[in-house]
Amino acid sequence: MKYNSGLRVKFLAFGIFALAALFIVRLFFIQVVKADHYRAEADKQHFSPGSARIYDRGSIFFTDKNGKKISAATLETSYLLIMNPTLISSVDEAWQKVSSLVVMDKEKFYQSAAKKGDSYEVLADGLTKETADRISALRLNAIYPIKQKERFYPAGQSAAHVVGLMGYKGDEYAGRYGLEKFYNDTLSREKDLSFANFFVETFATLSKTKDADKDSAIQGDIVTSIEPVVQKFLESQLAEAQEQYRGDSVAGMVMDPQTGEIIAMAAWPTFDPGEKITDLSVLPNPFVEHIYEMGSTIKPIAMAAALDAGVVTTSTTFNDTGCITASGQKICNYDGRARGVVPMQEVLNQSLNVGMAFVARQLGQEKFRAYYEAFGFGEKTGIDLPGELNNRIQTIYEPYEINYVTAAYGQGLSFTPIATARALAALGNGGKLIEPHIVKEINYQNKLSRKIEPKIIRQVIKKETSEEISRMLVEVVDEKLAGGKAKLKHYSVAAKTGTAQMVNPETRKYYPDRYLHTFFGYFPAFNPRFIIFMYIKDPKGVRYSSETLTEPFSNLTKFLLNYYQVPPDR
Repeated sequence: MKYNSGLRVKFLAFGIFALAALFIVRLFFIQVVKADHYRAEADKQHFSPGSARIYDRGSIFFTDKNGKKISAATLETSYLLIMNPTLISSVDEAWQKVSSLVVMDKEKFYQSAAKKGDSYEVLADGLTKETADRISALRLNAIYPIKQKERFYPAGQSAAHVVGLMGYKGDEYAGRYGLEKFYNDTLSREKDLSFANFFVETFATLSKTKDADKDSAIQGDIVTSIEPVVQKFLESQLAEAQEQYRGDSVAGMVMDPQTGEIIAMAAWPTFDPGEKITDLSVLPNPFVEHIYEMGSTIKPIAMAAALDAGVVTTSTTFNDTGCITASGQKICNYDGRARGVVPMQEVLNQSLNVGMAFVARQLGQEKFRAYYEAFGFGEKTGIDLPGELNNRIQTIYEPYEINYVTAAYGQGLSFTPIATARALAALGNGGKLIEPHIVKEINYQNKLSRKIEPKIIRQVIKKETSEEISRMLVEVVDEKLAGGKAKLKHYSVAAKTGTAQMVNPETRKYYPDRYLHTFFGYFPAFNPRFIIFMYIKDPKGVRYSSETLTEPFSNLTKFLLNYYQVPPDR
């Protein structure tokens, strides 16, 4: 066999080229893809561990209406002031120099200096770079600043229940609530950083599915759909309602009913994730971690189910006697008064419990249960927040008429607020059950990104039914809500109030004088851009939610229409 020197040269040249390409990609990986991480790793090499935290973590962003990202959670560099008592020569001289730059306790300073067997004492925390540089310029061997990175929340209390916070569990410092917890693996920077892992990350990202759990395999920043201006306005309306009616808690959210994007979500009592939390009970997000009997805001769902099944129409009438008996138990309208023969529209207009009992009976238990399952009450919503509870709907599977009759007007079943808002959104969006979500985009460390696309779970009611129930709810607003004063001349608004008796957890019976007020509405009604859901728990000195929540709902509606410049629809 003849020796082919030309072929050997070609193989050698190819090998050199491949090796050069490998080094180029490696440099790109280090200097661009992982640049921030390696800078953080370099910091770790220069500073003592002690109380300082030098770590890397992804950021969380809000998004304004123009698409601009606004930081909600990021890292902030600050400095600790450290003393090594074993090296100090003149305590008085050191005190004179350092105290002129940093406010600290003199007694603590001298006590620290007296610990000759200790080489690491923290004198002060949270120093700025300017102060740290001035201390370094003193060239005191025994006293020096060290850098640390801490989680910083620029928005403070705003959207705190959404963003969540960092905290310790044992020795592990990680996300404990909100998005910080749900996306902890995505935000953390503790995975293998080898060159080979770069390719693993790249190909994993390219082949990603919409499964949120799989996002934990790749690290990055998360971009939310929370609009900071809307968030602030919602919080201001909730604060005013709370101040006026002194409820135990108050909460509200704004969602796009077409896509499931959460635009704003707020609750009180609240907290500042950057500050020390003294009351742990305020940390859970009530939209996913609490359940309530929702009252009359559920009535449109039962009405829509009956319309969709064809067992009633808007022209169907019934004889309202004020009270009826079901399974041997008496149930009545909120005022016990009989209205005589009334159509279905008046059942919603006047929020008649006996009318909804009629609707439930027309549906029958099997169909009633099937529609409530279709509206998603038998499952979690899948929202990207931790700790979502199951709804309690067991009673509609029991063979008692009273259970589904009372469920038709919002008593006896308990739902999370997010499950309630999702089901109500289906009334206005053409009958589609959507998956609510807060994160709209993930920007990975390998410079790739993934947008979270809207997800339709199933068709719940027909489009024609959606239009019909929306028309009925528009009439509720135009004719009955606040005596017609809530009507907007150029916009159709579909809405319904709810006032539900609250259950005493000790006796499992209803309180005679404590209520949960709820309110929902979507607009423009026949192609809605927004759905609002609000509640206030046990407001004082007032009975009905039409009195407590109509004004904040109306204010928020007008604000959204103006802020987003939504064209009139009538």
